Amino acid sequence: MTAEPWMITLQKVFYPLLTVIGIPSNIITFLIFWRRDCGISPSCRCYMMAISVADTMVIIQIVIIEMILQYHTPEPFWSRIPWCMIRDVLAYGAYNSSVWLVVCFTIERFVAIRTCHLKPKFCTRNCTLCIIALVFLCSHLFSVPYYWSNESQKVNNTETYTCVYSTHPPTPTYAEGLVWFQAALVYIVPYIIIFTLNGLILRQICQSNKVQCGMQPNHESSPSLRKLSKQKMRSVVLLVTVSMTFAYLCTTRFVTQIMIKTLYYGQKRRDYTKAINIAADIGTMLDLSNAAINMYLYACTQERFRKELMDVGKALTNLCHVLQQKKQMSMVFHFSLSNRVHSSDAGE
Repeated sequence: MTAEPWMITLQKVFYPLLTVIGIPSNIITFLIFWRRDCGISPSCRCYMMAISVADTMVIIQIVIIEMILQYHTPEPFWSRIPWCMIRDVLAYGAYNSSVWLVVCFTIERFVAIRTCHLKPKFCTRNCTLCIIALVFLCSHLFSVPYYWSNESQKVNNTETYTCVYSTHPPTPTYAEGLVWFQAALVYIVPYIIIFTLNGLILRQICQSNKVQCGMQPNHESSPSLRKLSKQKMRSVVLLVTVSMTFAYLCTTRFVTQIMIKTLYYGQKRRDYTKAINIAADIGTMLDLSNAAINMYLYACTQERFRKELMDVGKALTNLCHVLQQKKQMSMVFHFSLSNRVHSSDAGE
């Protein structure tokens, strides 16, 4: 019997662990921002909650349905028609939503920090909710072309089916065009926007600090100015943490996917004697990790979020204690009732 490749074993452990870590953290993050402002603006809170929802969709659609099922089910349900074609539409729709919510959050923070006349119109709760809804809608519409990228085929003339790249695409260059379209949509354009706007925001902060130091060389800043500066820095730290972490974790997958779909198209993806396949799977693992770690990034950079997270932990601990006490009381009650019944029977 052939030994299982170490990369397969690693993924069998990694993806369930990512699910266990990611889904609860996203749910907790959503609930915290829903109940508390954590010192950030309402529009920021909306984006944080929306990113939590999109990341949860990524974990469900890609990590659980696609990655985990393929290792633990002989024939996943998405191997047959119509799920074989629908799977990628939903998966890429969720992933596109997650990426472009980060991009829109970056743009919103840029507008809030760099422009005064657009902030009252653009950085509001209602405007943010409309943008979030539009992002989810467009993200899934842009993933519709993936419906024609796959097909269901029998495995060696058996009754078992597998989902593979379509052997009869609409056009000869359909697959390659789809690869470059997706790469531009979720990597190239977002990277340009994120790095450019983050650079301009940091430049603005540095210039503002120099101006403040020049205006008040021998005096302490006023309390209102210190409060404004603190709020701005908290927002910038949150923005840079979320957007740059996304960019760094996705880079490996971006490079390897372009190489596989162009230079190595048609190569067996399970052949782990090829370095490109190992690099591609590691890139996918790093990329999908982005959907599970935002809560920990917020906890590391946001003091008020940390406090709320600790309060949630204490509430869950107290709930466990209460449930344990109720269980013990129930056991004592049933034991006492049982003794009474036995005593009654003995008396008779």
